[in-house]
Amino acid sequence: MSVDSKITTQDDDKVKLSVVIEDEEFDLEVGEALKRISKNIKLPGFRPGKIPRKVIEARFGAGAGRQDALEHSLPTYYGRALIENEVDAIGPPEIEITSDISQGPVTFEATVPIRPKPSISGHGSLQIEVPSPEVTEEEFQTQLDSMRKHLATLEEAEKPAEEGDLVTIDIEGTQDGEAVSGLSATEYLYEVGSGTVLPELDDYLIGSSMGDHLEFEAKHPTEEENSFSITIEVGQVQIRILPEVDDDFASQVSEFKTADELLVDLRHRMSETKCEQVGMLARDLIAKAIGDLVELELPNELIESEIDRRIRDLEMRLNSQGLELDKYLEATGGEIEAIRDDFRETAEVSARIDLGLRAVAYVEYLDEEEETFENYLENMAGQMQMKAEELHDALKQSGRLIDVRADVAKEAALQWVFDRVNLLDEEGNPVDSSILEVKEPDIPDLPSKISENDEVSADNMSEDDLIDDQIADQENNDGDDES
Repeated sequence: MSVDSKITTQDDDKVKLSVVIEDEEFDLEVGEALKRISKNIKLPGFRPGKIPRKVIEARFGAGAGRQDALEHSLPTYYGRALIENEVDAIGPPEIEITSDISQGPVTFEATVPIRPKPSISGHGSLQIEVPSPEVTEEEFQTQLDSMRKHLATLEEAEKPAEEGDLVTIDIEGTQDGEAVSGLSATEYLYEVGSGTVLPELDDYLIGSSMGDHLEFEAKHPTEEENSFSITIEVGQVQIRILPEVDDDFASQVSEFKTADELLVDLRHRMSETKCEQVGMLARDLIAKAIGDLVELELPNELIESEIDRRIRDLEMRLNSQGLELDKYLEATGGEIEAIRDDFRETAEVSARIDLGLRAVAYVEYLDEEEETFENYLENMAGQMQMKAEELHDALKQSGRLIDVRADVAKEAALQWVFDRVNLLDEEGNPVDSSILEVKEPDIPDLPSKISENDEVSADNMSEDDLIDDQIADQENNDGDDES
């Protein structure tokens, strides 16, 4: 389906598209419309759906079907115009039919809200505070002791219980005189300080000894107005005896034969993990700082579009668990508008980060680096077992090329700032960003972006309606990661 379209005017926040559907092209749409109409009318001597076009036009006039054809095809023609003119739409358009639809070519104008392009400065001199990536001796020892606990032995201790000790208890919980299911047990082995039963339990067990009888009230975890009555009989107190870190220990808990090899490997892996964690946090904080540099007031369409995306993500997560959003709301007593309100603040942060990264990419010419984009396509095409040219054409035809280009440019912008940011730890010491391992960006779900069924269309739309669906789902992947 071809379309003759062009941008006639463009402002900072919108463009106007002028679209012409030639008579011959539109006549094909009218033919399809008459087939639909024939299924819903009855004429003597003809079966529904089998009434010839000439018969319908003779009965209802030569212009029959043109309104129906317009309502069905206009969203698709609008979508193709967006693609051909590379319009980054962020909301539904205002459509005005500018021709006589009863005959001849059909023309319309679409005023489309577009993503703003804010100016930005200060992104090359950001200062961000992050945790130190160095593994402390306390962290190292805690991890090592966790490994030692797997081979620990228990020894009875004639002393008051301390945090980390194991105590055998008989526990009974009641509410209004009735036993509480799941809160009663005998000879239950509990680690003091673990907080796995009730928060108040540790307070009463610390300092208790074998034979003690404890009674107290505990808050209900979800119902503030309700509480439990708890009685406990304290039994045996035991302490863990941790094994020595020797060669025998190393061979039991790892593939290493010596303790020295185990300790070197453990420290190395902990260092790698912490550097990666600090690196991810740094990127999140940098992205947030970039978003804060965007001073313009965000268009409401941009925020609503991001909220829509988050609602779709919620639906997908629920569907993966065999649930439907409507059923979920019904079961929880929630309302969709309340969920949208909950998403609004984080959606605005994500939208602001998105604009900020795009602005950095623009002012630093990162969005013009064709080699980076082509390498990305080559990588994706290889994983999808197709040629890069085929992937490029498929993305363009589906209207997703502009989104993928933006994703690549935003990732480059974030990396550009990351390489130049002044990172400091909590004590003001410089942190070398080069040691912070940064994962490769997540690969977008390109197969879904170029689905053959992914047409830009809407089933129902009159000439006065607004388009409900845009050419592309606005995917703020970077915003998600950083907000």
